[in-house]
Amino acid sequence: MSEIPRRAVRRTARLAALPLGYAGRTALGFGRRMGGASAESVLSEVQQRTAEQLFRTLGELKGGAMKFGQALSVFEAALPDELAGPYREQLTKLQDSAPPMPTMTVREILARELGADWKQHLVELDPMPAAAASIGQVHRGRWSDGRDVAVKVQYPGSAEALTSDLRQLSRVARGLGPLVPGLDVKALIAEVQARAVEELDYQLEAEAQRGFAAAFADDAAYVVPDVVADAGTVLVTEWMDSRGSLARVIAEGTQDERDHLGELFLRFMFEAPGRTGMLHADPHPGNFRQVVDPDGGPDRLGVLDYGAVARLPERSLPASMGSLIRIAMLEDYDQLVESLRAEGFIRDKIRLDPAALRTYLGPFLEPASVETFHFSRAWMQEQFQRVQDPRTDAYSTMLRLNLPPSYMLIHRAFAGGIGVLSQLEARVPFRRILEETLPGFAG
Repeated sequence: MSEIPRRAVRRTARLAALPLGYAGRTALGFGRRMGGASAESVLSEVQQRTAEQLFRTLGELKGGAMKFGQALSVFEAALPDELAGPYREQLTKLQDSAPPMPTMTVREILARELGADWKQHLVELDPMPAAAASIGQVHRGRWSDGRDVAVKVQYPGSAEALTSDLRQLSRVARGLGPLVPGLDVKALIAEVQARAVEELDYQLEAEAQRGFAAAFADDAAYVVPDVVADAGTVLVTEWMDSRGSLARVIAEGTQDERDHLGELFLRFMFEAPGRTGMLHADPHPGNFRQVVDPDGGPDRLGVLDYGAVARLPERSLPASMGSLIRIAMLEDYDQLVESLRAEGFIRDKIRLDPAALRTYLGPFLEPASVETFHFSRAWMQEQFQRVQDPRTDAYSTMLRLNLPPSYMLIHRAFAGGIGVLSQLEARVPFRRILEETLPGFAG
């Protein structure tokens, strides 16, 4: 598979086949159970084959299909272990790779976007992609001034494929539900749709990356490659050497690596808005890299991909966000109900019992209640299952809450960030980071 398959009928058929494939494997498994096979072996085989088909299809189709798969991968930690196990390896592969497009296609795009003399600027280009994502792939090269660069080239047909895929995924969302039990697939697809068009605009991405690069220039803890050139569907940035992405640390990192990089990751999420006026809103592990310090100091965190950022009107996270968490930490839930209503989290005609709100929010505040909190898959699973179970009070309370439009991307980014910390199994000083970085929290 060398390019995005652009024919709508072909892409639609492959996406529509996902729930059908799961149904077929389930029926086959039932037949094997009738023949005497153990429930555990049948369930394991069904899940393994489902995971392979799901993420192989999403990865090969790229476009909106792969973008949905990457968004899905952030929440892997929320799935129960018996369900998540077969998915984990496929998810990790999807975060960092996809089938490449032909070298000739890449060169044609470079000539079209950078001009016929593009080789005078980009004097070297590795024909093999160093990385691939949902709408583009990255090649290593050398710029005329001697700098090593990363050349991101958008796949032909990305815009139409992205739109078509997400429309089709939305149609089959109900059928995809059983493939990833417990996740609201339709809501996740809606989130991806909401930011899809922005991510196709490499000029907008270049503008955001320049802002982050300037704010974090010469930072002791973070590396943000600066933009070298951008035009149309090509973005050239400085190259960043690394030991690998957080996906590697999730798979095989030491506890010290998990804790150190987890803390840097969390601090970046909270610090960047105050330094740049923007929030990096695509927190999947492939976008964050473990960078060895050239002077022998602690590893730094490299941050890539600025296609999805929230541009914050106050040029920082809202002070109301910090004050709401502070009020909840003080256990003043009567005041919290009033404050949530004033901020639009509770609609005017909705009545919400403060005690029910305490039951719902209390466990979410655990990370800020202790000096160091150990994020884990078990904790993430417990919270996720608690609010997704229609039989619980937490579920009914959740349905009474409203998410204001200004918080949509902020909520998605931090929910994804908590998912990454839980995958890392990181121990971080969450409360101290809030006190130092979140407006309104320290009072």
